[in-house]
Amino acid sequence: MDIASRLMATAGIQKVPSPKLDLFMFKRFLSPEECGALIERIDASRRPSTVSDDMGDKYFRTSETCDLSWSDPVAVALDEKIANFLGMDPALGEPLQGQRYAVGQEFKAHTDYFEVNGPDFVKYCTETGQRTWTAMIYLNTPEAGGATRFKVIDKIVQPEAGKLLAWNNQRPDGSGNAATLHHAMKVRAGFKYVITKWYRERPWPR
Repeated sequence: MDIASRLMATAGIQKVPSPKLDLFMFKRFLSPEECGALIERIDASRRPSTVSDDMGDKYFRTSETCDLSWSDPVAVALDEKIANFLGMDPALGEPLQGQRYAVGQEFKAHTDYFEVNGPDFVKYCTETGQRTWTAMIYLNTPEAGGATRFKVIDKIVQPEAGKLLAWNNQRPDGSGNAATLHHAMKVRAGFKYVITKWYRERPWPR
């Protein structure tokens, strides 16, 4: 069974009704306690976020990022939980990342896959291949703002503590799906914390 079919058969899953991409939502994937433990780790190790290609805009991505350790029991448990939920081989996963967005911070419209003709495709995809699926989890509910907008299908997803989003970055032929273009919109009040997990075509070295 492929991942999309598996998710469709999962009780409580919601599929965004668009033929342009496979995008799923699942509420309460993480408990408040799990979210709190991950927020603590993000706050302890956050640094300015980077981006492979900011297209000349130094404000393209203004959040902060934390790389979770493969040896952290909390990260290990979450890694297994996401892989089991998706039916994904854990070996294909990049390290878990956490992000924090303060007031005014955002990640402008982007896709998670690497453009084949882009400047960094060889650097980032030669060994492990292209990014396939993305899983993103909101760890809290900001006071205002911080929604995720999928611009091509004009779908806005509101952040809600514990909610998981999962989408396929590829078309059936393996090419990047431009309909996955998404914008982490500005936080207007409070903070937004998220966890992101990307999967590849081939195993990620550890």
